Amino acid sequence: MLLEHVDPEIAAAIESEKKRQGDTLELIASENHVSAAVLEALGSVLTDKYAEGYPGRRCYQGCENVDTVEAICIARAKQLFGAEHANVQPHSGTSANLAVFTAALKPGDKIMGMNLAHGGHLSHGKNINLSGMLYEVSHYGVREDTERLDMDQIREQAKRERPKLLICGASAYPRKIDFAAFGQIAQEVGAMLLSDIAHIAGLVVGRVHPDPVPHSTFVTTTNHKTLRGPRGGIILCRQDWATAIDRAVFPGIQGGPLEHVIAAKAVSFAEAMHPAFARYVRNILDNAQALAAALQERGWRLVSGGTDNHLLLVDLHSRFADLNGAEAADLLARAALVANSNPIPFDPPQLAKWSGIRLGTPAVTSRGLTTAEMPTVAGWIDDVLASRGSDTVVQRVRGEVVEMCGRFPVPNSSY
Repeated sequence: MLLEHVDPEIAAAIESEKKRQGDTLELIASENHVSAAVLEALGSVLTDKYAEGYPGRRCYQGCENVDTVEAICIARAKQLFGAEHANVQPHSGTSANLAVFTAALKPGDKIMGMNLAHGGHLSHGKNINLSGMLYEVSHYGVREDTERLDMDQIREQAKRERPKLLICGASAYPRKIDFAAFGQIAQEVGAMLLSDIAHIAGLVVGRVHPDPVPHSTFVTTTNHKTLRGPRGGIILCRQDWATAIDRAVFPGIQGGPLEHVIAAKAVSFAEAMHPAFARYVRNILDNAQALAAALQERGWRLVSGGTDNHLLLVDLHSRFADLNGAEAADLLARAALVANSNPIPFDPPQLAKWSGIRLGTPAVTSRGLTTAEMPTVAGWIDDVLASRGSDTVVQRVRGEVVEMCGRFPVPNSSY
């Protein structure tokens, strides 16, 4: 490797990260493993080209090749999602949401999105995010008895609040989202609808989750979760919003696009059009439901009673009242099982640390794990947490995890 001679410190860190990924099972719902082709595009000479503007309308010369790349990416995004217009330049999902706000709203306008503590996202109006600083915000949540969205309750709240923009989508909601119902509510109250499908985009194009595009004014997504692409975002919209969205992205909130990332997005979109991708997302769902069932058999309560998608939320207090999410995630990491702490809906406000962990199956499914392995994974999780991190248990589980990782290598490990 050239890098190890030019910058041995960075080269060593990259090699250590490759080993870490290779020897751990990634159970964070928002992470995945990209293909070697996506990595190749990311590391290409396209990173050298400054290309402010859009294909055929650049502020710089020498953009003929990146124009080709971006035009292909746009066409594939539109085809993949069945959208009238696509902007593939946002650097992240949050940037994509901010661009929608910039195009559709004025500071002080009202937005209505899902409560972060109930599974929403920071960029849906949390007060510490720009979305919560610039706009008046109303949040909806799940029912306390079912821990699911109640569309009748959301409709009544929307009628009271009259938001200019209604937002649906989540980062920690384990059930299907009824985009048609959200679209109807938005229509009833005269609001635009933004569907943020950052987590479930792969499930949508794989047809194991409802499609938001026919019901939404705007759809935003990241590329790196269930869609299995590079980090970044895209915006889909109706044609009548195309100019406003493009202007909001550039020159509104961004300068030059990352054309090497756009190339990698295009590669991942092509991969998502292959019939094998539909089988892959079906396996993600099957694995999530198998993992959920195995954890429930061991006595763990899951938020909403299970999952309809790629993630599940474990209520740690259902087994151990003094175990919090941060501690649980640390214990699992010692055993080569990587997860993240997460709030549980209706956690007491005075609670110092969240009482849940979020688990997801996109990355382990990319490695080839199936429903046959999920009871074993659930058993490891249970053993580590029930032992409260006993060194003996942690070392045993870690060895077994590493052995399984050897049988199911990271798919880009040969690159």
